[in-house]
Amino acid sequence: MENLMKHTRKQLILIGAVILIVVATSVLIWINFRNKMIEDDGIITIGYAADNFVIERWKRDKEIFKEKTKAEGIEVIFYNANENNEAQVKQIRALIEQRVDVLVVIAYDKHGITGVINEAIKEGIKVIAYDRLIKNANVDAYISFDNVKVGELMAEELLKVAPIGNYVIINGSPDDYNSFMFNEGFFNVLQEYIDTGKIVVIEEIWAEKWREEPAYELVSDILSREIQIDAIIAANDRLAEAVIRALAERGLAGEVHVAGHDADISACQRIIEGTQHVTIYKPIRLLAEATVDLAIRLANGENVEGYEKIDNGLYMVPYIKLDVVAVTKHNMIETVIKDGFHLKEDIFRE
Repeated sequence: MENLMKHTRKQLILIGAVILIVVATSVLIWINFRNKMIEDDGIITIGYAADNFVIERWKRDKEIFKEKTKAEGIEVIFYNANENNEAQVKQIRALIEQRVDVLVVIAYDKHGITGVINEAIKEGIKVIAYDRLIKNANVDAYISFDNVKVGELMAEELLKVAPIGNYVIINGSPDDYNSFMFNEGFFNVLQEYIDTGKIVVIEEIWAEKWREEPAYELVSDILSREIQIDAIIAANDRLAEAVIRALAERGLAGEVHVAGHDADISACQRIIEGTQHVTIYKPIRLLAEATVDLAIRLANGENVEGYEKIDNGLYMVPYIKLDVVAVTKHNMIETVIKDGFHLKEDIFRE
């Protein structure tokens, strides 16, 4: 009798355990199903992690991106790292936790966010490197402009007005891979002139974190030593503004030819006034809208194919490359004004 009772207890325990396993499994299945239903609500959510929204250029990107995603019925969560790598890492982790479908990242530091980007990839989130390449991360795509051509056009336009003489080169931030692509473009054009002695690069620096102070200080120092400068390549329009300020203090604004890029409103005004020779216009609307279209395709499981590729140190990333155009006083109306990038009355201060 006693053995029978022990056997019965064992059976009851076994049955109870089986019931618990079935119930626990059912609960887990329900939780996973519920989470999937919450995530897969049919609405695409994009996490937009920006380096900053301080400069005119990035403000414009955000506005166009917001406008396009609203028209497409897409939700966007914007984060601003305020030029801080640690902040950007935390913000991207927050977007991962919010289960976004696609990450669009303007990297502050090309190396600094590699780890957290790989975390996102492991979670099944698609990642687009927006206008700045992210190094050593398995991103799905890099969308930008032809950044080597940006540098080539800057140098080509300066050579038209300063085919011989002393050049100064102010490169962008070494944390930004675009800076190296611009620099490649500069020397693609200038090297043969340097080799023949027609052009002498008397100074070349890299502006840490895109700060204007090094550009201003370098040009001021060169002029204080009474060394002639014939042309200056500044890697963007903010750096161009800084060198023109240094030139203006010595009455040389407009005498030394200056190139920048981004087609900032102040740069366009300086070109009309004659203190800056050229800027490079990058059609931001095309970039922002193409990125939204790309994000939709990635969220829907489509592959990114048919584009050239660029080495990010880990693998060859699909590179969606958009064209750029040089802007001088001769084609201002046909470019940035015609595209509605700036208003004529704002540029000409009418």
